[in-house]
Amino acid sequence: MNMTHRNLLPVCWLGLALLSACDRSAPVAVGAPQPIFEASQIKYPPGHPQLPLLSAQAAQAAQDLVFELPARLVWNEDRTQRITSAFAARVSQIHADVGKPVTAGSALATLSSPEFGAAQADAARALADASVAQKNLVRQQDLFSAGIVARKELEQAQADAQRTQAEVDRAQARVAMYGGGQRVDQLIALTTQMTGVVVERNLNPGQEVRPEAAFPAGASLFVVTDPRELWLLIDAKAEDLPHLRTGVSLPLRVSGVSDGRFSATVVGSSDAIDPVARVVKVKAKVANPERLLKAEMIGTVQVKRKLDGGVMVPSSAVFLRGTQHVVYVQNQAGVYQSRDVMLGQADSKTSHITDGLAPGDMVVKQNVLLLEREFNMAQAAARTQLVEAGKAKP
Repeated sequence: MNMTHRNLLPVCWLGLALLSACDRSAPVAVGAPQPIFEASQIKYPPGHPQLPLLSAQAAQAAQDLVFELPARLVWNEDRTQRITSAFAARVSQIHADVGKPVTAGSALATLSSPEFGAAQADAARALADASVAQKNLVRQQDLFSAGIVARKELEQAQADAQRTQAEVDRAQARVAMYGGGQRVDQLIALTTQMTGVVVERNLNPGQEVRPEAAFPAGASLFVVTDPRELWLLIDAKAEDLPHLRTGVSLPLRVSGVSDGRFSATVVGSSDAIDPVARVVKVKAKVANPERLLKAEMIGTVQVKRKLDGGVMVPSSAVFLRGTQHVVYVQNQAGVYQSRDVMLGQADSKTSHITDGLAPGDMVVKQNVLLLEREFNMAQAAARTQLVEAGKAKP
């Protein structure tokens, strides 16, 4: 034990010597002079280390403001056909796939449907009934001319002929609507009524098609569209609508496209605000003759807003004090004063101040929250001094 203590003593003495040396060589930190609060201003002494952090910029007279709004490309529904089946059926043959150009009347697929076969049988039965009724009418007319039957029987035969012919017209029109002929073959021809391109196919050979449950809500068996013109859905705020009137042309930029600039023409806007995104959907048309643009691409449109009066400042210069927008104005070197302002249109870079500033006012554009903290501390310190001097109430 004694040997252990004797070995530790030199180490302890060495440690104490090092600590003493560190204490003698440590520099004494000197605090920077504190800013003072005077006449509703905060004043920094010359050379204060925080002054380089409080860079200022002159407010500029407001000019036309250009801002961007997000937008999404979708199919032009005026040039789009979504094709479904009104009958439960099985896919017999597919004639068109995604990307295939088609013309009006082109067959996209053939379906086999017992339900449609029943509709064809109804049309054939109605045609047979009409033939019998027509022959009966001719016979009754001959008998009436010979004075053998009364007018009542003739009129009844005429009514039967008209009724059966109306049923023929109804049944045949139903069959013709779905591409059926005069035969009872149970085959439905899915056709397109427009010229365009197949952009969606949701069926496979042999698949069972049930209109009420076979597909997700809103899905179609085929979607045919003319992609040479698309719709653009713009997410706008209510205050942007005066600048997005029908007929206005907007520059469109779409990322990922070599020629990224296109033009969109506004054709209308929604009368309701999206309950989730809290935006108004504005619809525009975009010409796409070379088919460079694709549905569901994301882009931005540039909107020009005319400003009457006010000034423009960096958005980093504006902050909220409670519910009031505030900026700090540099009255002279090292002297700053807070000023309440009215904020107009703003984005991530530039803010339009409609009231509270004049062109040429120097506004602090960096570290404004640090300046706000220093302002509050200096104001509190000045009030404490007044209280201690008996010039103000606690």
